[in-house]
Amino acid sequence: MTPSRLVAVVDDEPSVRKALRRLLASAKFHVLAFASGREFLDSLPARRPDCLVLDLHMPGMSGIDVQQELIRLGERLPIVVITALDEPESRAKCLASGAKAYLIKPIDDRTLLEAIDSAMRG
Repeated sequence: MTPSRLVAVVDDEPSVRKALRRLLASAKFHVLAFASGREFLDSLPARRPDCLVLDLHMPGMSGIDVQQELIRLGERLPIVVITALDEPESRAKCLASGAKAYLIKPIDDRTLLEAIDSAMRG
């Protein structure tokens, strides 16, 4: 994995953001963490990540809402969706909207890192 790659993490749970930030930093990624989809979207003009790790179920904007807004903006970021609640409809919608992976929490560290690496390779 390339040390200069930037991964954005969007998850409303502080403990999940902290754990993901530590894991990704240990894998030599630069990490930006956001508590909401809106916070992430507002940051885009300043810094575009190489990959987005996106929680599906959040208050306000859901992960699907964030994906739809990225499409509207013409942003084609590699996205790895994470969720604690696996719903076939949500899985289908996320993947149809361009998500490169859809992973169920709790997520094995290696599985997540491999999904991010694969998503960034295209």
